[in-house]
Amino acid sequence: MAMAEPRKGQLESEAELAPAVGYRRYHIDTAPTLDLADLPHRFLVEVDRVELLKLLVKETWEYWGHWDVVTARPCVYGVFSGPIGGFAPRPEHCVGCLRCTIQHPEAVTIRHNPEWKAWGDAYLSPKLVETILSESALGAVPVKGQGYRGRFGGPGWDRIWTDMSEIVRPTRDGIHGREFISTVVDIGSRPMHLATDGDGERPRYLQVQLPILFDSPPESAQSIEMARLLAHAAEELETLAFLPLELVREAGAASSAVVPQLKTSELEALKPSPRMIEILDDAPAALSLTDAIVCERLPFEPGWRETLLASIAAGVRVFHLVTDYHGRGDGRFVRDLVMEAHALLVEKGLRDMVTLIGSGGIAAAEHVPKAIICGFDAVALDTPVLAALQAQPEGSVTDAATARFRLPASLDVEWGVQRLKNLSAAWRDQLLEILGAMGLREVRRLRGELGRAMFQRDLEQEAFGGIDGYE
Repeated sequence: MAMAEPRKGQLESEAELAPAVGYRRYHIDTAPTLDLADLPHRFLVEVDRVELLKLLVKETWEYWGHWDVVTARPCVYGVFSGPIGGFAPRPEHCVGCLRCTIQHPEAVTIRHNPEWKAWGDAYLSPKLVETILSESALGAVPVKGQGYRGRFGGPGWDRIWTDMSEIVRPTRDGIHGREFISTVVDIGSRPMHLATDGDGERPRYLQVQLPILFDSPPESAQSIEMARLLAHAAEELETLAFLPLELVREAGAASSAVVPQLKTSELEALKPSPRMIEILDDAPAALSLTDAIVCERLPFEPGWRETLLASIAAGVRVFHLVTDYHGRGDGRFVRDLVMEAHALLVEKGLRDMVTLIGSGGIAAAEHVPKAIICGFDAVALDTPVLAALQAQPEGSVTDAATARFRLPASLDVEWGVQRLKNLSAAWRDQLLEILGAMGLREVRRLRGELGRAMFQRDLEQEAFGGIDGYE
């Protein structure tokens, strides 16, 4: 597709994003991409063969001649439908309905498989991993047809419900292609006013097609293949991937979709300058040393508020706010932290000048719109990316410094790129469903819209606040 030439005097951000000749609708190409290795089945089916034989003899005697009854299997999912029935059960088909053990407790016992539990931890649970694997394999929203069997509230993001109107739905068909809902987000500086004397701040930003970026993997999962995989996937998806500068150089993964992570002292050797860089130490000092957009990686640790305001005053306009993999930082959950950061910038009149990217605690598709509602412009995925690539955690994975993952031995770049494209497509579809149900035509309108959400704490207070004993 031919690109229009930038006009004379065009702003830098406009030159980078010169409009294309013609119209191209953003689309993610999905393709079935099977797992490299099967995930352990959820349940162990233990059969007492002696008791099963007794049961068969009893039923044969009682229902002699009614062979359809005698040979009937007590499982509609096919656990006992093998060549020799219950004597060789097929636990991979078990969904945990417990019908068999309720009807015949003396013959069948259902237990959770400890190997299945090892594919997650206390936050990124095996159930979430199973969902991510399905999304990564098929590129579609997983639908089981069993209804919702979980709790309606809980810790973390489960304390928020999205408020979707059933009356005003001008974009409800956006996911089906009849109307377009934009998921484009701007990353960079957007001054609050235009200065005509030449001394004011100029707008300088780049656009990505998804509010979903890729954060750098922990050290245990860093490799040349992983760097090339993330860089290629980000390029295909027209989004960004954060990667350590040394790994980018070693893998030859430099591209317009890669954001090198480095310290200010390493800037002099960074040639040519990329579109955006992430500074790990003194971001304000880096502003005068590079032409790239400077992003400051800022952990949610004590003192983050003062650092945030000081960096904005110095000219930094993009911030990557980070918690641990469980979403904890400064003693609280990321939901409350980003709401405070958003409110602080709104109070100071600075919110529209900066971009906030969040990492940590994003483990499911529904967490993305909830994080944006609370104040992030975009999120950068960490553990969900590894789960999509079938990286098995070794114990609890809380932070990047101590997390240990075991990647598949036969990890292939092309396979991994397609898995991340499938995952991004499935998560984007679910984001579009929420935006369409809210009547929003672009994801940028969702940022900080707390009125679009219902909070469990507020609803409980409203319902039970006057009852003795409620706290």
